[in-house]
Amino acid sequence: MPRPEALFLHGVAVGVVTYGFISLRTLPMDGWIRAQKGGHFQFLTIQGLAAAWLTMVLSLGCNLLPSFTALRAAKRASLMIALPLTFVISVVYWSLLLFFPSLILQRELPGLSEPSSSSTLPALARIPLDIDLSLHLAPVVALLADFIFFEKKYTKKQVQIGSPLVVLACGTWYACWVEYCASYNHTFPYPFLTENPFNIRVGIYTFVSFLAWSCFRLMNALHP
Repeated sequence: MPRPEALFLHGVAVGVVTYGFISLRTLPMDGWIRAQKGGHFQFLTIQGLAAAWLTMVLSLGCNLLPSFTALRAAKRASLMIALPLTFVISVVYWSLLLFFPSLILQRELPGLSEPSSSSTLPALARIPLDIDLSLHLAPVVALLADFIFFEKKYTKKQVQIGSPLVVLACGTWYACWVEYCASYNHTFPYPFLTENPFNIRVGIYTFVSFLAWSCFRLMNALHP
């Protein structure tokens, strides 16, 4: 018999994450982003959103088919990717948004904002709060709640061997992917990447990957 609280969490999470992704079409920058190489999937946020959505869908499957061990294994593997990824996305995004918004938000394109005779830079392209929360907060909250309340902690071997390999693979993938897209677009999805040379960007990719791994180890260690 499925646990109703687990079904509720996973069902609501799938709905909220889906809402966030669908709402991208309503943003003024949507057309410009879609015209670029990689589209919205240039953004680590969207890759984290996809990982969170897949994990929640697999979680629903586990709720409905608890004896399906292969599904359970797939969900655990997906959670190992999605949890540290969305945690780092939330930490970096909200920290920069609060203290250095120009490093995380693109500026509005000419023609998308009210005309002005001012010579100042265009305003930052801010996201409506409901969409912002569904993209940058809801995924990690849902995954963390799922991990704490409905999942057992990962084994020592999984933490010491599996998680570093996962983080290394994901970090390398995103670094190569975003550099590839930028070679066509001549800009990066995040200003803090655009404004830095290659060697600094490599340092950023390395630091964020290390942060993801460290966060995963900490969350697993604190799991009751």
